[in-house]
Amino acid sequence: MRNCKVEEGFWRAKPKKVAKVSWDQIKTIAEDKMVDLNAFTIESAMKMVAGTARSMGITVTGQFPN
Repeated sequence: MRNCKVEEGFWRAKPKKVAKVSWDQIKTIAEDKMVDLNAFTIESAMKMVAGTARSMGITVTGQFPN
């Protein structure tokens, strides 16, 4: 994830966190990836991107915007 300034995620997400990302950054990534994702709304695309980030060892900070 280029927005986090890390080259790659950690291969086991639970023991080591490599970066933090905000929901605003998640929204920017989701908007860029919207055509490639299987999502109809930006909110569902954001949840997909956030899940991928978490599995890579990236912490998503803040509350999901309503």
